[in-house]
Amino acid sequence: MKKIVFAVVMSLLPLLVPLAAGAQSEKPTIYVVKKGDTLWGLSNRFLQDPFYWPNLWARNQVITNPHLIYPGQRVRIYPDRIEFIEAETATSTPAPPEQVVPERVFTVSGSEGFLLETDLNTAGTILQADHNRLVVGQEDYVYTDIGTALGARSGDKYYILKRDKKVYHPETGSFIGYKFLPLGSLELVDLEAKSSRAIITNSYLEISPGAKLVPYRDNRREVSLKAAKTSLDGFIIETKMGNITIGKEDIVYLDLGKTQGVEVGNMLYVVRDVPLDKTFVKRDAGTMPQLLLGAVGVVEVSDKTSTALGVK
Repeated sequence: MKKIVFAVVMSLLPLLVPLAAGAQSEKPTIYVVKKGDTLWGLSNRFLQDPFYWPNLWARNQVITNPHLIYPGQRVRIYPDRIEFIEAETATSTPAPPEQVVPERVFTVSGSEGFLLETDLNTAGTILQADHNRLVVGQEDYVYTDIGTALGARSGDKYYILKRDKKVYHPETGSFIGYKFLPLGSLELVDLEAKSSRAIITNSYLEISPGAKLVPYRDNRREVSLKAAKTSLDGFIIETKMGNITIGKEDIVYLDLGKTQGVEVGNMLYVVRDVPLDKTFVKRDAGTMPQLLLGAVGVVEVSDKTSTALGVK
């Protein structure tokens, strides 16, 4: 089955940067959007930089679709930026001066998964479940090969992981690593020297005997979107659930990591190349503009890969 591949292009550079110290004294020009206006056109006309438009989209939450802006929408034009005025604030009463662009934050649960170049060193394995069940979930009991001989104690917690599949680069075919999916967590309740009984305290996906265990840590956290320190260009190489289309809140894995300068919080735009239909081509048309599909925020980074969440 051929895989649909999305290219991940340059990350947002000036995202979430505090306004300049003199911003309070700036008097913006108010412009009313007309039929035919686009983010690209506004960026080129007022800032002489057509490639500013992704920043315009990301910094203005009133724009839900970068391809759809409407006549009558009002914008403030500054020397270095453009701001859309939300409908409820577009009144004759001047708004107080904004000093800092509002920070965009999203929450991750710790169930996003990750890619590793090599197999994972684990603490143990789920050997079987009560009544020899093949699938268990929250509040079910299982048995593990972790016991007091390894220093374990009642109350110790572990993450439950599954090594899902080998991942290959969809463009080059080169081996990337293994996909690991968090399935849930458990707590040891009764221990022998080399085994234990445990209760499943949380489950994200179905849990079966053979699942691996690693020491528990609370991976729930808030991630703030921030500017990347370098331009980034790469590919979505795999999705968490194996789906070939992605949307907001879907989990994807990228062929970009610490080696390329990726950091947690970086926002990347997802685009697709548009093939040229040569039916009516009479002269060299070059390449078609890429289609902007959305954006992802990086939530976990390893040396050569990263995990990201669909945010637009």
